[in-house]
Amino acid sequence: MKITSKIYTALIFAFLFAPILVLLVFSFNEAKSLSVFSGFSLKWYKELFQDENTLEAVKNTLILACSATVISTVMGTAAAMGMHKLKNRFYKMAVDTVTNIPMINPDIITGISMMLVFVFVGRMFGAATSLNFWTMLIAHVTFCLPYVIFQVLPKLQQMDKSLTEAAMDLGCTPFRAFIKVTMPEILPGIITGAIMAFTLSLDDFVISYFTTGNDFQTLPIRIYGMTKKTVTPDMYALATIIFFVTLALLLLNNFVESGDDKRLAELKKQKKQKRSEQ
Repeated sequence: MKITSKIYTALIFAFLFAPILVLLVFSFNEAKSLSVFSGFSLKWYKELFQDENTLEAVKNTLILACSATVISTVMGTAAAMGMHKLKNRFYKMAVDTVTNIPMINPDIITGISMMLVFVFVGRMFGAATSLNFWTMLIAHVTFCLPYVIFQVLPKLQQMDKSLTEAAMDLGCTPFRAFIKVTMPEILPGIITGAIMAFTLSLDDFVISYFTTGNDFQTLPIRIYGMTKKTVTPDMYALATIIFFVTLALLLLNNFVESGDDKRLAELKKQKKQKRSEQ
């Protein structure tokens, strides 16, 4: 059974990562072919950094992802704190359900519904163009927000409530108590939520496609437009760079979570020791 499980696991990993490996290898291919490796070359990376349209799309994507990450992280942290303080069980369940909707709802439904709302509001106010960078930003914040909330909320639930109360009893204002006491405790959740928001915004195509205007093009939309004709090999180079950036973010996320788990384990040990001493 152990050998069978290992073979099965190896096949799963091969199925998932073989296409990525092919992409990585052929991004360094001298020729355009995806079947014959004619020689090692950085030609396509050089062409990538000379392609103004692609670089503009990358810049737009990063601006959008960073803006959506900052806004959704701030709003998500504030929303998580508000949800944590809710006392009414029914109201709390209702808020949790509403927060889950953007995560469960299919992207195409979210994209179409938001496009209709933006077009309706734009026409109501007589705007020349209803869809632009700001509509995309609102859309990205909308679907990133729940991921931040559900990363920060468990950290608030794990936190000792008496710490904040003690800080306020000693003269701290609520804001100062949050900065000095609450924020360091929930910081791993905030960082994890921000990383998730950034990667989701960076990768999104469907919602972006329905909420973008003619004057703002992100990288996924540009690549989709290229598939109608032909995808040039410099896209393999770009995909390789994005893969390693995403991998670095994933490793950072795992490092933050492992550090937080160790800290919680140490706190539990200290509590057990105090109880045993008493």
